[in-house]
Amino acid sequence: MWYFACKAVNTNSSSILKPKHLLLALVTVIAWGLNFIAIHIGLEKLPPILLCTARFALTALPWVFFLPRPKAPFKLIVGYGIFTFAIQFGLLFGGMYLGLPAGLSSLVIQVQVFFSIGLAALIFGDVPSVWKVFGALISFIGIGIVASHVDGNTTFIGLALTLLSALSWATGNIFSKKIAAKSPVALVAWGSLVATPVMLTVSYIFEGPELIMHSIRGLTAETIIAVLYIVYLSSFVGYGIWGFLLNTYPTAVVTPFTLLVPVVGLLSAAFFLGEELSSWKLIACVFIMAGLVFNLLEKQIRALASRRTSVG
Repeated sequence: MWYFACKAVNTNSSSILKPKHLLLALVTVIAWGLNFIAIHIGLEKLPPILLCTARFALTALPWVFFLPRPKAPFKLIVGYGIFTFAIQFGLLFGGMYLGLPAGLSSLVIQVQVFFSIGLAALIFGDVPSVWKVFGALISFIGIGIVASHVDGNTTFIGLALTLLSALSWATGNIFSKKIAAKSPVALVAWGSLVATPVMLTVSYIFEGPELIMHSIRGLTAETIIAVLYIVYLSSFVGYGIWGFLLNTYPTAVVTPFTLLVPVVGLLSAAFFLGEELSSWKLIACVFIMAGLVFNLLEKQIRALASRRTSVG
């Protein structure tokens, strides 16, 4: 995967993925969708901040000794590590730990797309189009549906933390854009190195040494496999393939595949964890996904609309 991420060159201007690259895109989508199942399993034995610490430590070490540091000011790498990893995953894991089911978490976190658009408008002056604003409004109707169904199984605090996690991810995207790393895997490793001592300190202060030691002593094979999945399949393999695809094809060709991540997340949560696919969850999914479609496929939708107008 490191070879893909570091050596890929933008030599393919095709708007259609080759079959082998389509397979790689689907592998990444499935890996990221199933990642929420792995997080759920990990949280059964480990408190959320300690699980984050384990993830970042294994993602950073020993790989930072083999992957060159991205050529950017270190303060930008620190900002990326804090927002993209420490805060984002601390809040996401905390949200799931405090009551937002794995399937819904995989769906709600996708609104980071719209937070990214809003922050880009504020910081870079990238004013969003009417289509993007419309897409955001549609998606947040779905979030409103989720919020209206908070109960013992789907908590408001879990939803709130996951939304803040999405905002932190969007903030990290701003740092990522400024860094413009040639190797996304190297950036992941170095960002994780920044996040590791931060999360270890937070875990020690808020979760306490007694709970940390008790959790470590209670580790099971299932928990260890879940942590390894989160680190290697979701982080290294996922980001490695994704970086290769983005460097090989136009961004507009690759990014729509992220629409499949919450689909995999919801279906796998229902299959593996027995989460109920109630009607309100499906309706919320339709709204959130429809908004994402408007955002990611804006050019195609505008072209279709203009063709229909010219025909009419």
